Amino acid sequence: MKIAYIFDVDGTLTPSRQQIDPEFKEYMMAFSKTHDTYIVTGSDKAKTVEQIGEDLFNRIIRAYNCGGNDVWEGEDNIYTDMWTLPEEPWKFLETRLIHSPCTTKTGNHFDIRPGMLNFSILGRNATLEQRHAYVEYDTKTQERKLLADEFNSYFSDKYDIAGTLGGETGIDISARGKDKGQILKDFDKYDEVVFFGDRTEPGGNDYALAKLIIEAGRGYVFQVDHWVTTYKTLLNIE
Repeated sequence: MKIAYIFDVDGTLTPSRQQIDPEFKEYMMAFSKTHDTYIVTGSDKAKTVEQIGEDLFNRIIRAYNCGGNDVWEGEDNIYTDMWTLPEEPWKFLETRLIHSPCTTKTGNHFDIRPGMLNFSILGRNATLEQRHAYVEYDTKTQERKLLADEFNSYFSDKYDIAGTLGGETGIDISARGKDKGQILKDFDKYDEVVFFGDRTEPGGNDYALAKLIIEAGRGYVFQVDHWVTTYKTLLNIE
């Protein structure tokens, strides 16, 4: 039996959509030398490398990008799943984008990735200041949660898809069973899994994996609210 440490990236190893803290990166480089370390993130490889650095990306055993739909071991692509959101739910999102009361819309609202779509009312062209403002707006209005709930009520059963909250500004949409929970099949049933994520609550994009780990008695889940929390927790459990 081995212990497998799995980390989300945005909000867990890094500030959302930003680069890893240099001191924490140095710690994670050393940690991954002596611990079986994996990452699972909704972002693609290019964005993940931008956030944690190519050296750390190549140091970990395996990177599950795009919710586990684009899998990498260093420079080697192990698996990629291509998937397209059907036209009806796509048009639904376009309509909700137009009619959203959010006053800041920066473009690039539909980000197509292997096996999934990230949809953002704010848009991926937003500045850091605009992102912070949207987080405050979304916290007050619950726009993303309400939109994801409405989306799922209309389309989950009809198209066998699901939308979950991803990062700070988006909604991750994929076919059912093609979320982060799918990666658990790659680990031996006797392995103990320790998972760190910031969206492990129901409706969050870390929930599927966290739920499977807990229900199967496979290990431990740490819900964190900041990379600093991850850092401090690791120091305490090593």
